[in-house]
Amino acid sequence: MTEELDITGAVCPMPLPHNEQIVLGHGAGGKMAADLIGKTFLPAFDNPALRAGDDGAVVDLPPGKLALSTDSHVVSPLFFPGGDIGHLAICGTVNDVAMMGAKPLYLTVGFIMEEGLPLETLQRVVASMQAAAQEAGVQIVSGDTKVVQRGKADGLYINTAGVGVVPLGRKLSGAQAKPGDVVLLSGTMGDHGVAVLAARGELGFETDVQSDCAPLNGLIEELLTACPEVRVLRDPTRGGVATTLNEIAKQSGVCITLKEESLPVRPAVASVCEMLGFDPLYIANEGKVLVVLPRESAETALEVMRHSKYGAGTVQIGEVSADPAGRVLMRTALGSTRVVDMLAGEILPRIC
Repeated sequence: MTEELDITGAVCPMPLPHNEQIVLGHGAGGKMAADLIGKTFLPAFDNPALRAGDDGAVVDLPPGKLALSTDSHVVSPLFFPGGDIGHLAICGTVNDVAMMGAKPLYLTVGFIMEEGLPLETLQRVVASMQAAAQEAGVQIVSGDTKVVQRGKADGLYINTAGVGVVPLGRKLSGAQAKPGDVVLLSGTMGDHGVAVLAARGELGFETDVQSDCAPLNGLIEELLTACPEVRVLRDPTRGGVATTLNEIAKQSGVCITLKEESLPVRPAVASVCEMLGFDPLYIANEGKVLVVLPRESAETALEVMRHSKYGAGTVQIGEVSADPAGRVLMRTALGSTRVVDMLAGEILPRIC
């Protein structure tokens, strides 16, 4: 059983009790739902389109091509070092839109809340979403809530959809990597996955690793302004850097060769991976971008990215060649070469 109500159009005349929990009535479309939405969502996400109170949003778009993306977020636990499900939801969709070369403009959000979810928890998540949206310069213009019975949603799930505009003449795609190109990575691998794992208390020891969850659209716009010849942008989330590069290699029909000694990994992340038998190449990131661009543009790109808040650790990790097509290889520190395949299954479930 589910109950639902649009976020748009709710008005709340009464404050909500401090220790209230979500109940099925909060999704029933009546006064309880209006109170929840009017006090929790509308003040945080306020903008003219949302304030209009209609069933959807009518917004203005600048010239260019429309970019769309959608994602669902089921991370466990809801809060982890360096982030939470709300921050992750905004950053994840903003980044997906930005990877297409678009300027993210508008988001919609859908909240699936479990009966019994503390209102304080929901308010913390919403405040985090507000801060992330403000940093990314996007507006949340429409949304929806659903409440499901206790035990049916593990607290809270969030769905987001993003809209952006790609400037005329700009074209980025995973199918555009060419022999002679180089591959850049904006920082260390595996931070998000290890931070979420640590938050679950499953490591048996403490670590100070923080999630890298961050909106990357500012960094990307600076990069594309300085280097419009960039061919591919991708954020290596689930499946990590290895899986994402395999996708690019297959789309473009090229070979990508990594240099083992160039791969950036925090010592704490490396230690966790060594103890648990993980490879950082396959651990999820939520605030990193892979860039494929012509070799002659690499120095300019490195300089621009390293001057950005979220690109200070940018390094060149590999290069593109023609053969063997569709493969990712690794030149090891010992001088040998090995195949880096796609992730076969799920290393860490419920991390995004």
